[in-house]
Amino acid sequence: MLLLILAYLGGVLTILSPCILPVLPFVFARADRPFARNGLPMLLGMALTFALVATLAAVGGGWAVRANQYGRAIALVVLALLGLTLLSTRLAEWLTRPFVALGNRLSQRSEGEGSVWSAAGLGVATGLLWAPCAGPILGLLLTGAALNGASVQTTLLLLTYAAGAATSLTLALLIGGQVFTLMKRSLGAGEWVRRALGALVLAGVAAIALGLDTGLLTRVALANTGGLEQKLVDAVRPKPAPQPAHRAGTPLPVEGELPSLAGATGWLNSAPLTAQALRGKVVLVDFWTYSCINCLRSLPYVRAWYDKYRDHGLVVIGVHAPEFAFEKEPANVARAVKELGVDYPVALDNDYAIWQGFDNEYWPAHYFIDAQGRIRSHHFGEGDYAQSEDILRQLLTEAGQTALPSGYVQPGAGGAQAAASDDATRSPETYVGYARSTHFAGGDVAHDDAWDYRAPAALPPGQWSLDGRWSVHAENAALERAGGRIVYRFRGRDLHLVLGPGPDGRPVRFRVTLDGKAPGDDRGMDIDADGNGTVTEQRLYQLVRQRHGSGEHVFEITFLDPGVRAYAFTFG
Repeated sequence: MLLLILAYLGGVLTILSPCILPVLPFVFARADRPFARNGLPMLLGMALTFALVATLAAVGGGWAVRANQYGRAIALVVLALLGLTLLSTRLAEWLTRPFVALGNRLSQRSEGEGSVWSAAGLGVATGLLWAPCAGPILGLLLTGAALNGASVQTTLLLLTYAAGAATSLTLALLIGGQVFTLMKRSLGAGEWVRRALGALVLAGVAAIALGLDTGLLTRVALANTGGLEQKLVDAVRPKPAPQPAHRAGTPLPVEGELPSLAGATGWLNSAPLTAQALRGKVVLVDFWTYSCINCLRSLPYVRAWYDKYRDHGLVVIGVHAPEFAFEKEPANVARAVKELGVDYPVALDNDYAIWQGFDNEYWPAHYFIDAQGRIRSHHFGEGDYAQSEDILRQLLTEAGQTALPSGYVQPGAGGAQAAASDDATRSPETYVGYARSTHFAGGDVAHDDAWDYRAPAALPPGQWSLDGRWSVHAENAALERAGGRIVYRFRGRDLHLVLGPGPDGRPVRFRVTLDGKAPGDDRGMDIDADGNGTVTEQRLYQLVRQRHGSGEHVFEITFLDPGVRAYAFTFG
């Protein structure tokens, strides 16, 4: 219920966003008509279409994005015809193509049943074109849609967001209708009002066709609602309370039953496992994804526990729940599993069925299941490894295992899997795609359209920026032209960046500098001392590992070839 309220309020606030401006003329084109048979069907059509398109875009991958582009093109043609017919009825008579009939129906003044359907059709076209600025609330909804997949809840939340926008547009439409009526009565200006609306509709079509709705208008905000939205998000999503420490030997509560594993879309290193077949075994379920730095840093301990206790009744199941679209590719996961030395069963949870069965929200997340199939404990995030091993030993002892190996595992991992530094002031995880982007310097970003960015000469601490021609999408930024840069003034011992080549798979060369110089001994494992490296696959790249301390530096990565996709920064 709280998420529904949050989604609705986020939609209401879009009336203050500049991204709503290009669709306002389409809304006001029927402001002088009865609301119930014109304005309401149009806003309903807009809300339903937006919710459907946003759901498909979040969960359907590239094909859904391409299909939406075709839909937008058709909608632009239809609404351009609407604008022309509003400008001149004589001009409308000259046009004889099939789309003209549709344009005439959209602009007809009849108040009968046809007017209702034409209003709904106008709403569908508007819903295809509407691209709201992605503030914190919409970013949360799109992220949830990507994680939870296509579901009633996903569409309901997006529909509630659109309903909030429709509510504020309804108020504007009702007020605008009264104003237009007064103008027509007092000035006899009905024909001029109609022509002005036609001109505004054509201006809206031009703005959308030129990408101004997702480019310039997102960079010149009329009102900044981001701060208010973030406060609302924080109010309904408080950080989880720390888990109390478990003392070895104390009783463990029963937190539930092991959910079904039947929702896995595939398995690696094993035939499909079932909850029933695991009875009699102690099971550790590890939710992870291969580009997650926190998962990578906890992975050496999970591997070590498996090696140490596998002959004493322990089964480890790695549930790979992807965060980014490329992590849904089985071949990518299989390659990562091999490179990371994971030899225990891995369930591919591309539909997040197992994730939802556990009601999980975190990467990594460890669930401890006893021999009777009951969840007895859990741990979210990194750390507390000795405590987790104590829980495993306790459950194995309860299951009748004796002579367990002594001591605690000491994996001694290196590279990106090494433990993070103890610097509590290190920079936070930072997403590059607009759905979850934060700390971006230089204004808002253009959504899904190529844009020339210019990084500021000096970045404030904790801020980052793009430079060059980039197309920023919901979960990544794609470089359109060679020579593009990403600059970040960060703090931390390690800097990682999730990168991938373009759709053609061609390697992308890059060069890294720290404070304008080659990194030298402070290089990460994926570059040389001069800062040179190559993006060859979609994964996390370690670019900085400071040998002494974790001070603040200006990181810069320049890509010598186009096509790279940048997803997220993480620090250690």
